[in-house]
Amino acid sequence: MQEEWFEANRHGWNLRTPVHRASEFYDVAGWQGGKTSLNPIELEQMGEVDGLKLLHLQCHFGQDTLSWARLGARVTGCDLSDEAIGEARRLARLSNLKARFVRCNVYDLPQLLKGKFDRLISSYGCLGWLPDLPRWARVVAHFLKRGGRLVLVEFHPLVWMFDDEFEKIEYAYQNGGPIVSDNQGTYTDREAPIRYRDYGWNHGLAEVIESLLQAGLRLESFREYSGSPYACFRKSVLGSDGLYRIQGLEDKIPLLYSLRMSKP
Repeated sequence: MQEEWFEANRHGWNLRTPVHRASEFYDVAGWQGGKTSLNPIELEQMGEVDGLKLLHLQCHFGQDTLSWARLGARVTGCDLSDEAIGEARRLARLSNLKARFVRCNVYDLPQLLKGKFDRLISSYGCLGWLPDLPRWARVVAHFLKRGGRLVLVEFHPLVWMFDDEFEKIEYAYQNGGPIVSDNQGTYTDREAPIRYRDYGWNHGLAEVIESLLQAGLRLESFREYSGSPYACFRKSVLGSDGLYRIQGLEDKIPLLYSLRMSKP
């Protein structure tokens, strides 16, 4: 059954990728002109990366991965989507940046990639595509070298409890099995002529942190944030600090959290 879920999600991201690549949201032209796609949250949590080996899990079409490469990291990215990995490789060639990209389910990465890494990054909408967080945490621990660091920046699980209009609580906080949704469009263009079915999973903070602790990692930092750098939800409104919040819920709910963990 899980393979059917993953295959449906792969198809959905294959459809999304060309729309995202052409969108103002990702501003690939601006990025190619020198703009970074990274945000202050992950830059602060990651620290200096020049000369370090960095693995980006669920990297989409590689824009952030390649932004880390611009900062001097030796980067590898993986993603489930064929279209995304193909676009990541193309973007690396066009930008003359050295990077390796692997097309696979993140759970299968240990069978396809060798080596240990100084830094692992996962950010903005990744964990909700994974049904089994302890298994994911073991993948993280497998690839981190001793003294290495994981940086996770994610949308807060409270956000995923709401319906799309943020008018009512519709989903459970804990992982209760797949949430099935039939969709048209995507967060960069809600009218895009693409249709697909998604399978997703909610993960509470305790599940996330405990999975990583059980995998042998040590918690260094945990933070929650009231705003997001991305207007990817309906009713997003821009604040004076340059961050987006949900209209009517401004500063009432957290939108993001970050974890920094290390491997002793």
